[in-house]
Amino acid sequence: MRPPWFITLLKKNFRFRFVLASASRIPGVGTLMSKTLFDKDALIYLPKDSVIELKINQSIPAPETIPLPSKIIHEFIDEASFHWIMDFCICRESNKCSDYPRDLGCLFMGEAAKKIDPKLGHPATKEEAHNHIKHADEAGLIHVIGRNKLDSVWLDVSPGQKLLTVCNCCPCCCLWKMLPNLNNSISGRITKMEGIEIQVGSNCVGCEACSKVCFVDAIKIVEGKAQINDNCRGCGRCVEVCPNHAISITAPTSEVIEQTIMRIKEKVDVK
Repeated sequence: MRPPWFITLLKKNFRFRFVLASASRIPGVGTLMSKTLFDKDALIYLPKDSVIELKINQSIPAPETIPLPSKIIHEFIDEASFHWIMDFCICRESNKCSDYPRDLGCLFMGEAAKKIDPKLGHPATKEEAHNHIKHADEAGLIHVIGRNKLDSVWLDVSPGQKLLTVCNCCPCCCLWKMLPNLNNSISGRITKMEGIEIQVGSNCVGCEACSKVCFVDAIKIVEGKAQINDNCRGCGRCVEVCPNHAISITAPTSEVIEQTIMRIKEKVDVK
């Protein structure tokens, strides 16, 4: 287990994550960082359920034919042999976040989670884990799910293939705001769901509401219109805040949901 001073040090130095990320672009340094901190990572951003529900209500298909992204998390909760809820979000705690709850921390699943320091959180039943994710949804947080070596390192647990991370992220404090600073080899391991696309329509007026909530700097206003670049992780915040409903998102199919589940299972075993 990591000593208490290690966690304190992490919180105090959290603001330097952008500097660390930029260092990954230095030849040799990036290779070392990739191996020690991001090896075998595979994290997927899930669009907000509320955004997909909005899409469903505006579309012809019946709601029951389109599954919500959180179904992926709830399926893993049902399958997992062990669940652990952190008592705090280290990102929001480090940034002293005042806009989103600091006590809605990560949910970890799998045998490796049993080794997490009991001072940092608590074991949870399946029902508690399901409710934790629902509370995060209600708070407007976005889920990121998959294998994350950084969690194995700072929590000092192993093996990595037995630890499934579910982060509940806000746009202001998220660790992955550093994605645009990371080298492509590392940042490419944190992706959007396959099949999810976000597009800007002709009724965009360039009000910048979308660019202000994009945590990965994926939206630029060019000649009075929003343009979305490849940094987009498909979270859907921009769809939610657009006052003119000029931004749309594709809804996941059942096939996409199952493909995402299988993709995660290739990296992590929670049973």
